[in-house]
Amino acid sequence: MRVTIANLKAMKQRGERIAMLTAYDYATARLLDEAGIPLLLVGDSLGMVVLGYETTIPVTLEEMLHHVKAVARGARRALIVADLPFLTYQVSEEAALRSAGRMLQEGGAQAVKVEGGAAIAPTVARLTAAGIPVMGHLGLTPQSVHQLGGFKVQAKTRDAIARVIADARAFEAAGAFALVLECIPAPVAKVVTETVSIPTIGIGAGPDCDGQVQVIHDLLHLLPGPLPRHAKAYLRLGELIRQAVEQYAAEVASGAFPTEQESFRLPKGITAEELAELAGAGEDE
Repeated sequence: MRVTIANLKAMKQRGERIAMLTAYDYATARLLDEAGIPLLLVGDSLGMVVLGYETTIPVTLEEMLHHVKAVARGARRALIVADLPFLTYQVSEEAALRSAGRMLQEGGAQAVKVEGGAAIAPTVARLTAAGIPVMGHLGLTPQSVHQLGGFKVQAKTRDAIARVIADARAFEAAGAFALVLECIPAPVAKVVTETVSIPTIGIGAGPDCDGQVQVIHDLLHLLPGPLPRHAKAYLRLGELIRQAVEQYAAEVASGAFPTEQESFRLPKGITAEELAELAGAGEDE
């Protein structure tokens, strides 16, 4: 049975922590789903970790839909949330409705995520009125990276803290079913979590949120280089993949791969002699 937004709210009420991970393809979505992750995010972070962009800003709606469809084919139980990419929901409520509708109707997602706060609340209300579940995103909002001056911790002044709290309330009042809180001080995230009745999902926001989200490429350390401070590598899969590929290349070079076990035999009724005759007949022609 598919996880629902009602299930997530009940988890908050019961004090059960919510594990959320990003997924961008069929195979990963299937593995995470089978592992029991209740909430999968097809984030526009795919622009950076899958497509190689420097930020999330270049990601298009069509690129998002491509990956959302793949994840939807792999996850049968988890609730799938799809990011609405830059400028697909900020221009107008009608544009947001069309974009979000495509994520559910074509992509197979069950909800969408938007960045912003009070300014985007009327759009959130319009989407939820149309039956589209919406998750909000506050704090470090990657689509605003140029305005924020980089990927930096947010809510560091009294005014900024007050704004985050007000934005969280605005999201809740507009009908959002959950909030992602990214890169804000842990005490601020704790206050927000206690202020709203909807689940909060933290990333770099301390231990007091109702749940946590990580980028799967960070959790598995798939890409080279240091991880963000808020990430934790549970497996260095990137290094394991490199070692496996190097071993494969060496075995191909030496002739150790493939062996007879990885090779197919002649069909029954055809001998090696007959095969040689067939090859000779081809030369005669």
